[in-house]
Amino acid sequence: MNRTTAYATTAGLALPAPHPAPAREACAERPAPVVRDLRGRAGHSPHALLFGPQDLVAVTGLPGSGKSTLMRRTVRGTRIDSQDTRDRWDRRVPRLLPYAVYRPLVRLAHYAGLRRALRSGAGVVVHDCGTQTWVRRWLAHEARRRGGTLHLLLLDVEAEQALEGQRERGRGVSKYAFLRHRAATTRLLRAAERGDLPPGCAAAVLLDRAAADTLRRIGFTG
Repeated sequence: MNRTTAYATTAGLALPAPHPAPAREACAERPAPVVRDLRGRAGHSPHALLFGPQDLVAVTGLPGSGKSTLMRRTVRGTRIDSQDTRDRWDRRVPRLLPYAVYRPLVRLAHYAGLRRALRSGAGVVVHDCGTQTWVRRWLAHEARRRGGTLHLLLLDVEAEQALEGQRERGRGVSKYAFLRHRAATTRLLRAAERGDLPPGCAAAVLLDRAAADTLRRIGFTG
């Protein structure tokens, strides 16, 4: 795994896409995924992550780990966050109406917005809850279609920190749902540490809370 020690104190880190194999080699051995581990640097990590103009970036981690906060603070370009969609609906519906009633409409609106963003051809940063693997497959397909790369940004945050994050925002998930998210996130992190990324994901960046807090920009070149 590439720990990018050469970039430990740089202001920014450009993330080139892995070179795609020629068509005649499509069934041959594929290049190994690029995994950059920025954890454990006590804040001495890049201030910016830059991706290719056709790339897609999926930000994943536990509920409450800070995905939405990180995206709002750092993304320069198009970001698609289901939390933003829910917040818009929350402002429009009666206060007494339970979220469970209009949740399907929120999800439909979120995925419709994601589809529009992907069809634009521009780089997009997407909130990935971690349990909807079909969304990751969709993103991988769209990245290949546009000639870009799907990158994962994995937030490695302790469960207690994530639960505290839920309490601070006044919104959480059930214990059962949190355990599902925790199991899925742990599997994904351990696989990434081995250099084994989900199908269609060619690169990943691993962040702890300090590395996430140090970031000032997530953007696209070109």
